[in-house]
Amino acid sequence: MGKKQWSIVDGYLPPKNKGEADNYQGHECVLILNRNTQDAHCTIDIYFEDRPPYKGIQFTAPAERISTFYTHDETLFGEVGLGRMVQYSMYITSDVEVVVQYGRMDVNQDNLAYMVTLGYGE
Repeated sequence: MGKKQWSIVDGYLPPKNKGEADNYQGHECVLILNRNTQDAHCTIDIYFEDRPPYKGIQFTAPAERISTFYTHDETLFGEVGLGRMVQYSMYITSDVEVVVQYGRMDVNQDNLAYMVTLGYGE
């Protein structure tokens, strides 16, 4: 179950806070379900509107686990310069079949929005 190639086209890290009155923080995350008995070795490429892509970010999704990474995680995306309110797309490949899901919490308006979608997989 799953695919080895996934695309998340509408990446966009929203503002962290609308105001000081709430405790919600804008974020986006990618979840990888690895049902295999071996680790999934993934490569993440980031594509932008106005600059060349950043390719080759390595991520391991442990066997028989769900793995989550946040795009504001500087240990994974520090060199990319993936700042808030920057439009981008993400291409993820894996050496074994996995399922990739994307979620975003946007607190930029009074009624916060949470969006979840599966990536496009082949």
